[in-house]
Amino acid sequence: MDGNRRWAEARGLPVPLGHKAGADAARRTTEACVKEGVGWLTLFAFSSENWLRPIEEVRALTGLLRLYLRSEVATLAKEGVRLRVIGDRARFGEDTMREIARAEQATAGGTRLNLTVALSYGARAEILSAARAAAEAARAGTLDPATLDEAAFAGRLFTSGMPDPDLIIRTSGEQRLSNFLLWQAAYAEFVFQDVLWPDYSAAHLAQAIQDYGRRERRYGARTG
Repeated sequence: MDGNRRWAEARGLPVPLGHKAGADAARRTTEACVKEGVGWLTLFAFSSENWLRPIEEVRALTGLLRLYLRSEVATLAKEGVRLRVIGDRARFGEDTMREIARAEQATAGGTRLNLTVALSYGARAEILSAARAAAEAARAGTLDPATLDEAAFAGRLFTSGMPDPDLIIRTSGEQRLSNFLLWQAAYAEFVFQDVLWPDYSAAHLAQAIQDYGRRERRYGARTG
């Protein structure tokens, strides 16, 4: 999700209102995914690099996160959406960590859509954490390095138990991964849409899914 700041600045609005509009777009997209029959949705909401933004903006973002968790949980549970959070949640503090845990527990029974929100997330840090975990296991004698394969390594990532993404959508005209799911995106299809995230709609999602449906996925192998 990208473009909240530019959306607000183009309208002469404070940046926090752009992030609020972005949260509204996240709600619309989640609802659209349920209607489209999408089983897994991951939203990159707050990167590990976002902590470097001005303190006022960070406070607004974290406050909006807590508000979203409190206001949306009942709706998510009612709609059968299971919420999970990946990333270094400890950086948000005890109050926000409790809100996250409460939301995950309240929606644990959801089966219509698995909604994962990446918060304080960075793919390089995730891969490094998994490498450290594997090294610690080897040092403790619980892992033979010779047996470490891709599946075993992936099981140490934040996304353990989740399927790799089929489709990655990047909004606002940007064409880069920005440290998002680097390991998991090895064979994902990409769709770049020139729309700022607060303006993202069900129609944009449907267009991206249609584009994806026309792709031939070869996973590195040749066909014919």
